[in-house]
Amino acid sequence: MSLSIFLLSLVTIPLSLHAFPAPRGVLLNCGSTKEIVTTNLKFITDEGFISVGNSSTLKTPDLFPILSTLRYFPDKSAQKYCYVIPVIKGGKYLIRTTYYYGGFDGGNEPPVFEQIIDGTKWGIVNTTEDYAKGLTSYYEIVVAALGKTLSVCLARNGKTVSSPFITALELENMEASVYNSTDFTKYALNVVARHSFGSNDDIVSFPDDPYNRFWQPFMDNNPIVESHSNITSSDFWNTPPLKVFKSAITTSRGKTLKVQWPTEPLPSSKYYISLYFQDNRTPSPFSWRVFSVSVNGKNFFTNLNVTTDGVMVYGTQWPLSGLTEIAMTPGADIPVGPVINAGEIFQMLPLGGRTLTRDVMGMEDLARGFNNPPSDWSGDPCLPQNNSWTGVTCTTGKLTRVVTLNLTNFGLAGSLSPSIANLTGLTHLWLGGNKLSGPIPEMSTLNELRTL
Repeated sequence: MSLSIFLLSLVTIPLSLHAFPAPRGVLLNCGSTKEIVTTNLKFITDEGFISVGNSSTLKTPDLFPILSTLRYFPDKSAQKYCYVIPVIKGGKYLIRTTYYYGGFDGGNEPPVFEQIIDGTKWGIVNTTEDYAKGLTSYYEIVVAALGKTLSVCLARNGKTVSSPFITALELENMEASVYNSTDFTKYALNVVARHSFGSNDDIVSFPDDPYNRFWQPFMDNNPIVESHSNITSSDFWNTPPLKVFKSAITTSRGKTLKVQWPTEPLPSSKYYISLYFQDNRTPSPFSWRVFSVSVNGKNFFTNLNVTTDGVMVYGTQWPLSGLTEIAMTPGADIPVGPVINAGEIFQMLPLGGRTLTRDVMGMEDLARGFNNPPSDWSGDPCLPQNNSWTGVTCTTGKLTRVVTLNLTNFGLAGSLSPSIANLTGLTHLWLGGNKLSGPIPEMSTLNELRTL
């Protein structure tokens, strides 16, 4: 797994991969006009989830079907380009975005741009290195739905020289127990690394993983052991797939097992770490596998008793910077060395907030009332601050509200929605130079309005 700026994880697999897993959630085949159905896989079109952008079909020969189309966004004036997907309020979701450039714009190098989840900047999409190696890039994040929709947006930045694009978008609903020590009202979990240790097989995913998480193989210079013991995945809060317990890395009796993982240095931040262990031997009342776990020299768990039933340990708000070493030190007189089967590391990404719900509802109704709203009028109207809707100015701070609508000379047609009355923080409203029709809605609730 490689890492990009702002710690967006790129899960990379060769373009010749024969089949993608089939998640239980929403799978969007971006830019396609038809569903693609293969074994255990069904991607639907993105129609109805986004109203802007153009479609492109790549000419790369022998390309996996889901990678053969994409949606790109040439409008340089737009602040962002958003997919809006209905979700269950309070639900927890794994989101995966997929990118394969394919020279759709006639260039040789993919554009660099940003990803946004609701009002939070997820990070930078830079697939240049992967594309040069013939790889497809994937980014994953775990978030809670704070409303009835989730918006996944792309946006230009100072390094964007051509049109942002996206190949596929997936949302998978997760059980409440998964990563439940995280306060998802304050943080999202940005995937940094997820590996099956001691494995050199393909990526472990659905149906082995019930949430279609991607577990990449990881091998180093430590010895490898196999396990044939049965465990119950539901016994673990994070429900790791049973397949990741089939292999492990270990060391000999009395030695400390050291694993540099992830292999790339990490920016200074707070992280969620989850580690998975299982004793691969036949159970015995006279032989234990006990060891202590440390991360970069700091105690993570003391005297961990690893049995054939398996065990998970985790830490949240864990500070990491640079290279990371997981060390497992055996207890005195323990007859076997430590062992580790799998691990996950997430950056804890502080959420950027949300615009006040009544303002969001008012702005969404306002957009629906126009026949031709600005192309970036989707997603959160105010956030992130540099990506608010065109013509919209908002307050900053804990309570984000719409305070100014300057729609002068936008050429808007349609009507002014009565829901404009929701915008009770509005101070300035300019509508000149448009072709609006219909009655003027009641605005007596707009007590702060000074300019109309």
